[in-house]
Amino acid sequence: MSIEKFDLAKVQQFFEESLFEDEDVKIDAYITAYLELYKFFTAMGSVFGFVSSDIKSKVDILEELRKTDIEKYFSVKSMMDHERDTDLLEKKHFVSGSRTLLRLHRGLDFLRDFLRRLSELDGEENTCAACRLAYNETLAHFHPWLIQKGALMAMYAMPTKNNLLNRVCADPEKAVLILPDMLQVTDQVYDRVHALYTVYDLHGLS
Repeated sequence: MSIEKFDLAKVQQFFEESLFEDEDVKIDAYITAYLELYKFFTAMGSVFGFVSSDIKSKVDILEELRKTDIEKYFSVKSMMDHERDTDLLEKKHFVSGSRTLLRLHRGLDFLRDFLRRLSELDGEENTCAACRLAYNETLAHFHPWLIQKGALMAMYAMPTKNNLLNRVCADPEKAVLILPDMLQVTDQVYDRVHALYTVYDLHGLS
């Protein structure tokens, strides 16, 4: 079965479209960008199993919430307002969009860190160390020891930069050129979402 390739240009496009007003992020465009990022994780196979296994289910939850009330789940800010004002954050048996998005937000921190480190490598350098450093700086803080151990062990199978890009990208040469701009807008999206979790005091959602 052929693997669907990852397109950095699409990630950049949809993250740019997600920027809303001065400090908000539109959920639909964020989800669309994330589905493109999901292709990156799945193309890497079991190496990123600790991330990809969770992404699709979280995206599906947010899409279902948007179907129930597009206005309330239009943006990250409107979602947080709605769930806070109606006490949905603590409601039993309700899957909170704010809690769900937080998992994707943490995953995005790992991916942008890894891709930034990747951009600094020579083509024939192995990507294992860059991936391990990115993981230890981000997602490892939220994973129990057993998952951390499994993730770090899986990273020993990471290929060289050139081999990785050839495996996951439809056009590796174009990807290298696009990566800096894609990371710039990804940082903007990440920073906006992170700031909203700080303002609404929701970083501790478990």
